[in-house]
Amino acid sequence: MTTPARNLPQLLIEAKRWFDDALLASMRAAGEQPVTVAQAAVFATLDDEGTTVSELARRIGVTRQTAHQAVHGLIGMGLLEQVPDPASARSRLIRATAEGVRVHRRAQATLAVIEDVLAERIGITAVTALREVLTTPLGEPPLVRAP
Repeated sequence: MTTPARNLPQLLIEAKRWFDDALLASMRAAGEQPVTVAQAAVFATLDDEGTTVSELARRIGVTRQTAHQAVHGLIGMGLLEQVPDPASARSRLIRATAEGVRVHRRAQATLAVIEDVLAERIGITAVTALREVLTTPLGEPPLVRAP
């Protein structure tokens, strides 16, 4: 029996996993505190002025409970802090500490090097085309019927 071709979502997940694995291993090798993929995703979606846990969960595509666990792990590591939300007395914002900003900048620089490695492997033209395609607006998700 032949294996069916992987669909585009599967290929995108594999590519994301490649980047995640490279980033997290590189950061650990550089002596940074180990974080999970979910914790790294929090940093990738965090606004400079702070973001609510509910908004982080929406952006990452996880439950509020999962986002809450990732955030509190990062707070315990000294990378994030909770502050009052000036727009709502009931809400708290999550934002990076000075150490969190330092680690995030290092992660961004590490990702740039990982992209350079990818360009060496598949070619700068392919990486440029990939970036162009992935930044093209897709519009609203379609509602389709399978044949």
